[in-house]
Amino acid sequence: MAEHAERSAVLNSLYARLALGLVALVMLLGAVNLAIMLHAGRLYQQELNQQLNRTLAANLIAENKLQVEDGRFDPAALEPIFHTYMVVNPAIEVYLLDGDGRILAFSAPADKVKRNHVDLTPVRTFLQAGHRLPIIGDDPRDSAGRKVFSVAPIGPADRPQGYLYVVLAGEQLDSAAAMLRDSYILRAALYVVVGAALFGVLAGLWLLFRITRRLRRLDRAMSVFAADDFTRLPPLAEFDTESQDELGRLGRTFKSMAERIGAQVATLKQTDALRRELVANVSHDLRTPIASLQGYLETLLIKADTLSADERNQYLHIAMRHSERLGTLVAELFELAKLESEYTQLHREVFAPGELVQDVVLKYQLPARKAGIHIETDIPASLPFVDADIGLIERVLENLLDNAVRHTPAGGSVKVTLAPDAGQVKVQVADTGDGIPAEELPRLFDRFYQVKKSQREVGDGVGLGLAIVKRILELHAVSIAVYSTLRAGTRFDFSLPASV
Repeated sequence: MAEHAERSAVLNSLYARLALGLVALVMLLGAVNLAIMLHAGRLYQQELNQQLNRTLAANLIAENKLQVEDGRFDPAALEPIFHTYMVVNPAIEVYLLDGDGRILAFSAPADKVKRNHVDLTPVRTFLQAGHRLPIIGDDPRDSAGRKVFSVAPIGPADRPQGYLYVVLAGEQLDSAAAMLRDSYILRAALYVVVGAALFGVLAGLWLLFRITRRLRRLDRAMSVFAADDFTRLPPLAEFDTESQDELGRLGRTFKSMAERIGAQVATLKQTDALRRELVANVSHDLRTPIASLQGYLETLLIKADTLSADERNQYLHIAMRHSERLGTLVAELFELAKLESEYTQLHREVFAPGELVQDVVLKYQLPARKAGIHIETDIPASLPFVDADIGLIERVLENLLDNAVRHTPAGGSVKVTLAPDAGQVKVQVADTGDGIPAEELPRLFDRFYQVKKSQREVGDGVGLGLAIVKRILELHAVSIAVYSTLRAGTRFDFSLPASV
């Protein structure tokens, strides 16, 4: 079975199909060439024969003084002349025609003549100067045959009483020509055609092998690439990237495609790993508040009669906090999904960034003060307006401030700074928290990524806040940078375009 499959693969290969097509084409061209050669040889033979013997009939008339007597021919007087020419030159046949083309006398045996009339149209064409040879006329010995001839009028040229019609390729010449074709010409032509065809086939197969070898290398490279889950790129030599022909361009195109596919596969794998991490984190962060919420609610139900009013209120506040956390988590998930949608559009407007910062800082003043954290701002009086989606930029500031407050210990501070910067407004949010390890910084804004639990407070989210920040700024064509030093703090920087 395997051997059959291998044989089938070889026969179905591009090289095999091209090779078979080449052999068939060469054979067809060889047959056509042989036919053309034989036809051209026959025409050349006829033209040469007629050209050399063009005046033969006229010479016969002149030498033998053939003429019309009393408007009649004497066929008997011609018989000795016919007999002489048959003996001297058996390749020709001489016929005496009247003015209408009827055969009056001939040099051939009587039983060999199949016609009693010769068409005079080719005769008149022959007698007119300027016509291209060969001119083919009727063969009296063949009711359907036609041959080259020589002809001359008998009598006045403008009013001929008859014609001397000489067939230049008689029956004996036909036999000799047939023997020649069968013995030499045909074999020589056949040898030439076969030799040329064989050379053409060998040269074509070699060229096809050279061409298909490059295709096979490219096919092998594609197979290796596919077998390795589109991750390992074969050596560059397999792609033939140096050639400038179509195959070279195909190799370069495939190489570029393979690189993109490899990068996309790597991204998909990374995204899948992040998705798995997200599911694990979300599951944990959902289970914890849900379990706490259920526990406190069950306690309220079971011990409703034994709990004091203060205890009930305390349980309700705790349950409310966990419920709010669940709501925040779900809201962030939906928000990020919406921002990731290709249909998300910005609603740009011109606004004062200083006023927006003051409004956002005001929201966090009270919880920050309760946590022993000081929030301050540095906003210049003459600050240009910016052109952006005010709602989304407000969300960016909220997430950065929330992140800074949650990761800053009591006694620390958070500072928001605005400053004009070459047609833009630079925004900085800095804290004096514990900082972020250097190995964590490159992935800090990745979707679904979060700093290791050992580096963050328990229950502070699933790492969606900064991913939302990055996505919003990407929609504005703005990048964000982070700078952090352990036990010193972290700073986030981005710039918004100033309004023109």
